[in-house]
Amino acid sequence: MSEMLHVSSSPHIRSRTETPNLMAMVIVALLPATLSGIWNFGVRALCLILISIAACVATEGIYERLMHKESTLKDLSAVVTGLLLGLNLPPAAPWWIPVIGGFFAILVVKQLFGGLGQNFMNPALAARCFLLLAFTGPMTDFSPTSGFGTLADTVSGATPLAALRAGESVDLLSMFLGNTTGTIGETSALALLLGGIFLVLMGVIDLRIPLTYLGSFLVFMLLFGGHGADGSYLLGQLFGGGLMLGAWFMATDYVTSPITPTGRVVYGVILGIMTGIFRVFGSSAEGVSYAIIFSNLLIPLIERLTIPAAFGKGGRAHEQ
Repeated sequence: MSEMLHVSSSPHIRSRTETPNLMAMVIVALLPATLSGIWNFGVRALCLILISIAACVATEGIYERLMHKESTLKDLSAVVTGLLLGLNLPPAAPWWIPVIGGFFAILVVKQLFGGLGQNFMNPALAARCFLLLAFTGPMTDFSPTSGFGTLADTVSGATPLAALRAGESVDLLSMFLGNTTGTIGETSALALLLGGIFLVLMGVIDLRIPLTYLGSFLVFMLLFGGHGADGSYLLGQLFGGGLMLGAWFMATDYVTSPITPTGRVVYGVILGIMTGIFRVFGSSAEGVSYAIIFSNLLIPLIERLTIPAAFGKGGRAHEQ
């Protein structure tokens, strides 16, 4: 044969849209949540985001140079990982937290498993879970910081989900707009919805995963949340924590989500149930990060069970 065949990792999808373009659109979609977080939490939040991006980009660049691998920095995947990790950090976190998190996300979760397209779970969320386990104190410190808005003067250090768990009431409008406590990028449901709608309109993500995720989660909370059809409680659970950020930007990651249409629905339902279990029966009020990385591990099984039958296979033979 005169031509060499190039074998790449799955999924093998023909599209004119290249990886840098997809990553650029994800970055644009995350801008509303990023700007909202910076407005609420101030320069400190901006610094944590920039440090996180720099740590991810530097780790990827140095590793590929040391391993004599072709540089993949231009595909912007390291930038997206760094941005997502930064948005998942509390604004009071020390500067070294995103450095360690970025190193873990890129080196351990991504590069050591073969790079982009071969990591078995979302790098940013895996890093967040690692940081939560290793540095629980700094990662659960939601002390108010001085933002450009009025956040520092209007809320305490308790997150809305913690307040709901304690039986307290929450301000749904503040949770929707983002004037509340939480990680840098999770506080504004409005900003995250705008970003998610942008990704849908641009054809970057499929609605099956976020809709089935959010829908199954609400059904679970309705049945097992202990508050029945209390609208304030259900909306508080929907707007609170990392659910919106996870549903629109984490669970829809191409590499760690199913490629089959039925598999995406099954995946979304599993995500909703797992998040509900962690929130209702777990020791923490949150649970999105653990639910997503746990469900990431089920992707091979989900795809195997939901892959469509090949043409001519599994059907009845046509009788003459």
